[in-house]
Amino acid sequence: MRIADLYRTGSSPVFSLEFFTPKNEAGRRALFRAIERLKAIDPGFVSITCGAAGTTRERTADLAIEIQRVFGVTAMAHLVCTGTTKEELDQTLQHMKEEGIENILALRGDPPKGAADWQPVEGGLRHANELASFVRERFSMGIGGACYPEKHHEASSLEADIQNLKKKVDAGAEFLITQLFFDDDAYWRFVERVRSIGIEVPIVPGIMPVLSLGNLQRIASLSPGTTIPRELEESLQAAEGDDEASLAAGVAFASAQCRGLLEGGAPGIHFYTLNRSKATLRTVGQLRS
Repeated sequence: MRIADLYRTGSSPVFSLEFFTPKNEAGRRALFRAIERLKAIDPGFVSITCGAAGTTRERTADLAIEIQRVFGVTAMAHLVCTGTTKEELDQTLQHMKEEGIENILALRGDPPKGAADWQPVEGGLRHANELASFVRERFSMGIGGACYPEKHHEASSLEADIQNLKKKVDAGAEFLITQLFFDDDAYWRFVERVRSIGIEVPIVPGIMPVLSLGNLQRIASLSPGTTIPRELEESLQAAEGDDEASLAAGVAFASAQCRGLLEGGAPGIHFYTLNRSKATLRTVGQLRS
């Protein structure tokens, strides 16, 4: 099923899940246990990330294929421009098409580890809108894109970032998933601004229930510009050293955040799971209670 159709025809908000490609067999087993537990929330789809430099491109595709086959849930593979030629992209897309994958998330990708800045490879693509156009011209696949309510850290301004987002949508992106955020007002301001320039596709909030103060600090370091609410930081500080109390604090904040988003009309919630199940299960459980 094309994911855009879930948002177009669904009578209730779509819950979706994001997983990363495990590094070894133990990680794979843990991931599959998490997915088995998370089936209880009846996810509309799951997405599988690709290494920032395209390093897991084949494993990402194969994992998406396996999860869709084993668990019977629509799987979307992330696809990046980084370190990948158009020929390699075409081969990966053809493989996924033959195995029943109908959706991809088109991303530029991050620079390889240790690189000062991002550079395309010879015979590759430079921007996510180019990748979206490449897929649309060659394959009948659903295409998603990423967006940043508080601006991509490389963009000169939020206005410039939104103009680039418009190019991505015009190139074929049928829905957008946000970078994680903690301030609902930032999401609503962003939605208003993108709607004002003619972007009408679903804009899905990406949410991560925080597990600990260390987890929050790592998020802040990896996502420059992300607003960290004082009340979340203080509740995690108060719970530091108590794993259960930290989890409860993170889930309580995420549940309240998600409830506000859904009541305001967000089309669903995309959960960044870190390949775990407990925090997401508890968050959805509180939303549904």
